[in-house]
Amino acid sequence: MSYRIPIGPYHIALDEPYKIEVDCEGEQVVGASLKVGFNFRGIEWLAQRKNVTQCIALLERVCGICSNVHAMTFCMALERIGSIEVPPRAQYIRVIVAELERLHSHLLWAGVAAELMGFQTLFMEVFRRRERVMDLLESVSGNRVNYAMNRLGGVNRDIGQPGEIREGVREIRNSLSSTLIPIFTTDRIVAARCRGVGILSRADALAYGVVGPVARASALDLDLRRDNPYLVYGALKFRVPTQNEGDVMARIVVRALEIVESCHIIEQALEQMPEGPLHAGEIYAVGPGEAVARIEGPRGEVFYFVASDGSDTPARVKVRTPSFVNIPSVVAMVKDNALADVPLIQAALDPCYSCTDR
Repeated sequence: MSYRIPIGPYHIALDEPYKIEVDCEGEQVVGASLKVGFNFRGIEWLAQRKNVTQCIALLERVCGICSNVHAMTFCMALERIGSIEVPPRAQYIRVIVAELERLHSHLLWAGVAAELMGFQTLFMEVFRRRERVMDLLESVSGNRVNYAMNRLGGVNRDIGQPGEIREGVREIRNSLSSTLIPIFTTDRIVAARCRGVGILSRADALAYGVVGPVARASALDLDLRRDNPYLVYGALKFRVPTQNEGDVMARIVVRALEIVESCHIIEQALEQMPEGPLHAGEIYAVGPGEAVARIEGPRGEVFYFVASDGSDTPARVKVRTPSFVNIPSVVAMVKDNALADVPLIQAALDPCYSCTDR
């Protein structure tokens, strides 16, 4: 029996609108089509009508989970246009906050995945660790989300209690290594729900141009922190985890191992961070020019193009989020899988539809 099931664009449990239509033969998915773009948020349009300081606050709201990433990348593009040198201490602080945000993003995703598997105990344990990360971010910035840490030429706040951050990160790393990673990688419930499900082959990953953990789970060894170092990542040692299977389990393993690596990066940054100023001075505009900034966000490559005409309002701001290139690959992932696995396969992308409808 052949039939088509429309899912979305409005959902009971999901605030963001999107639509996927799956074609099925019995319980097996044989094809799918995806539609996004139901909302026009106008963030790029607004950014070209506000001054630089207002733009930083605006772009921090492209995504609630990756808020620091967007403000930081925007600032980095303007700093390239203006040849602004960010002080070393500020660069280390940016790295620390970026990696704490990566911990938050990956743990949030792991909790959602556990919930979709029906593994409530694991969901509660993961979210307990996520809450610890949010406490650390709040201790640094005063906020649980939208941290307002970045400014043109540096950061707004210092890390006043590095020992608290170090202790919290070690606690998270130890709990992951001893409990969460073994559960995610060896538990039979997780394996039954995730192994061999939602496979994205290496060839398909290349064809769709996926980035971040989705790419690395399909044997694409890509990470801008290592391949095109920015800030002080070139002075830090870390591994880039990859997997060959390309299924939901591989994406779980990659993100779990990345959490451990992020903990190592934060510990190194706290150890190496020098004394010094937090920013390059009061800067509210740069001269004419244009620049591109690319960073490795929690979901993958974040791309910003910024053009300046010399005023305090950007002439052009172009944002390409990792979800923009990752989301279409779900069409390849769901094919030949059971209809019941479609929600989990979509979640394994860690998609952000608000990022896409920017």
